[in-house]
Formats: sequence, C-alpha cells, structure tokens
Amino acid sequence: MTEHQDLKDAIDTNFERTARRLVDLVRIPSISADPDRASDVLASAQATIDLLLESGFSNVRLLEIDGSHPAVFGEIAGPTGAPTVLLYAHHDVQPVGEGWTTEAFEPVDRGGRLFGRGTSDDKCGIVMHVAAIEAHQGQPPVGVKIFVEGEEEIGSLHLADYLATYGELLAADAIVIADSGNWRTGQPTLTTSLRGLVDCVVEVRTLDHAVHSGVFGGLFPDALTSLSRLLAALHNDDGSVAIPGLHSFSGPGLALDVEEARAEAEARPGVEAIGTGSLTDRLWNQPAVSVLAIDAPPVREAINALIPVARAKVSLRIAPGQDPEQAMQALMSHLAAHAPWGAEVTITPGSAGEAFALESTGPAYDAFRSAFAEAWATEPVEMGVGGSIPFVAAFSDAYPEAAILLTGVGDNKSRAHGPDESLDLEELRRGCYAEAVALRLMAG
Repeated sequence: MTEHQDLKDAIDTNFERTARRLVDLVRIPSISADPDRASDVLASAQATIDLLLESGFSNVRLLEIDGSHPAVFGEIAGPTGAPTVLLYAHHDVQPVGEGWTTEAFEPVDRGGRLFGRGTSDDKCGIVMHVAAIEAHQGQPPVGVKIFVEGEEEIGSLHLADYLATYGELLAADAIVIADSGNWRTGQPTLTTSLRGLVDCVVEVRTLDHAVHSGVFGGLFPDALTSLSRLLAALHNDDGSVAIPGLHSFSGPGLALDVEEARAEAEARPGVEAIGTGSLTDRLWNQPAVSVLAIDAPPVREAINALIPVARAKVSLRIAPGQDPEQAMQALMSHLAAHAPWGAEVTITPGSAGEAFALESTGPAYDAFRSAFAEAWATEPVEMGVGGSIPFVAAFSDAYPEAAILLTGVGDNKSRAHGPDESLDLEELRRGCYAEAVALRLMAG
C-alpha cells in the first residue's frame, strides 16, 4: 500500500476507459494545417468537451477567435485558499505523411504500444488530465482549469489573441503543459529548456527565363546549382552551423551515444553525425539549421534548359538565450553574403518562436518530482528539447508569477510528427497516476 493508494486504484480501475477514450480521439483526423479538415478539428474539440463534462468540469465551452481553430475550456473550483492549476494540452495533430505501416487514424495496439497520429502528440495529454481529475472523483484538492488548444501544430497562431481575450479566465498559480515526453521509456522527466525557431524562404535568380543548356551552359549558372552552393554555406565542413552571431552553450545533459541516437532516428548506416560537442548539447543547446523544402522542377519534368529561379525554405533552431530577431537577421545576412556568382538573392522572413529555459524550483516542481518518483518508482530527470513550443514563452509572459511545468508521456520511441507515431500505454497509466498525486501534493 502507498500513501496515495486510493488514487492508484482509481487510475487502474478506469484505465481501460482512459485508453478507449484515447482511441476515440485519435480516430478524429483533426489536422489543423489542412483547411479541408476544419470540420474534423471542430469535431475533436466537441469530443474533448464531452470528456470534460463526463469528468466533472463545469463552465465547459469552446473558446474561439476569428480565423482560429477552436480551443476548449473547463474549470473546477477548488477549496478556499487552494492554489489554481491550469492544465494544457492540444487536440490538433500533424498531417499523416508517408511511411506508415498502420492506418494513421485507426489506432492499433501492438504489444502495449498504441499506434496512430496524435497518440503521443498530444491527445494523450487530454485523457491524462481527465483521468487525473476523475481519480479525485471530479473534486481535486486544488482549483483546476483546463485549456485544450486546437492549433498548436500550426504554431499556435492565435495564442496571443486567446491570452489577450481570455487572459483572466486562464490565470493560474501553476501551469502544467502536457506536450513533451520522457527521456526514455520508464524514466520520468521534466523538460526544462526548449530551442526556439526562425525560418525564411530564400530565392535565387540567375536568368530572366529558361535558356537552352547546350547553348548557354558553361557560361552562365543555373539557379538550382547556385541555390545548392548557397545552401551549402550554411554549414562548416564538420556539419556545425556556419552562421556567425548565434548563441550556444554547454550543459550537463544526459548520456546519449551516437549508435543509440542513430537507432532512434533510423539514420542510414553510413551517415555521420554532424556538429561538435556532446550529443545532448547538439540537440538542445546549440543552433541547428536545416533545408525543409526546395521549389524546382521535378525530375520527371526535366528538360535541357538552365533553370532561371529556385527557392528553398530554411529553418534555424536557436538555443535558449538567443533573441529570435537577432537570429533571423543573422540567418538572412549570412545567406545574402554568400550569393554565388553574382546571383540575385531575395530572402523573405517567416515565422519566429522564442527559445525558453524554465525555472525548475518551487512547490509545484517539488510536487511533480515526488509524484513522478511515486508513479515510476525512480527519480525523475531533467532534459531539454530540441523542438520549439512557442506558447511556453507566451504563457510565461502572460503569467510571470506562475510556475510552468512541461511534462508528457511520450518517449524516445514515440515518433511524434513521423510515421507510426505511438504511445506506450503503461507510460500513460503512470502519467495519469503521477498527475493525480501531484494535484494532491500541490494542495499542501
């Protein structure tokens, strides 16, 4: 028996229903990036409303901003003097993409892992919050609010508008953002740093129009070759980022070797790791630049002509402590300075998201560390995340006195955003129990 045996028993008794709820949510193809799926995103929001009503939330409703996908809100009043906790998750998902061995929106349980788009990112966060509340019979010992966003996967485009419109409604003493994961299966983890992101589209033009490659080839460069040389200037020979003026640092990190990382990424056997420093520094604490897409004729349409113009989208992950505006300027200046052979280069800045380092001390963190140790029977670790979650900075700016915790139950096998996304169901069970315990401890 444990001190919180009643919560554990409640989670275990109801876990089959929790898993079934996750399956039902995953079956809704709530792809926020696809305008044709707007009705599915709304259906996902409505299904989330039903879950909140079932679990004891009141004032449950859609929150909407013109032009946005809907979010969902609910709340439970706490005892007098108890802190208020805001629980966050998102109900939208990434597009499917290629390479699935299952149907993305027909979840399949394979040996205790549930496969499907949104299982890990982030519909598990919704059912985890609901299960934690139900473990308290719908009456947690703290005040609880829940905000389930509908457009996180497209960069939380309207989050600032939501905070401006509903800021008082969402205010809390602690904010639990269930949109991260664990370092390894069976290893509870608090995420304490996030890289930021800036991107741009770079266009290279060498000719007014296509010309015969046999007539002018060897005299003037084609745009695609020129673009290739320009993009090659983004990295040094060792694969480290060549853009000057970017911030990086070295942190304590966690143990990770190249072969382990290769297996997780499914990198081809001969592909070398790039960059310098520890592997976790390269993933969390250093900038990383990637070419996400190129506009050029496809091979099947190739003709013997010099291509006059080509474009690419360049994405730059930035380390905590880096100002996004400075990083954007550094990226654009570097590209402009490396125009090959006098080619005309036009750069259009895109999105920008702040990097963030979380303050991981205080009563809320103490409660979650104790709850994680209880649920997983091992002490939690802290990790960084190489991806960007811009709304963390937005919440911090809106509620500077609130403790912000970034949690989740995905793991190193979850393949968030990739094919065959999945979730370990036992990790979900432990996560539900841990959150229920943490809510109890936070009341103290």
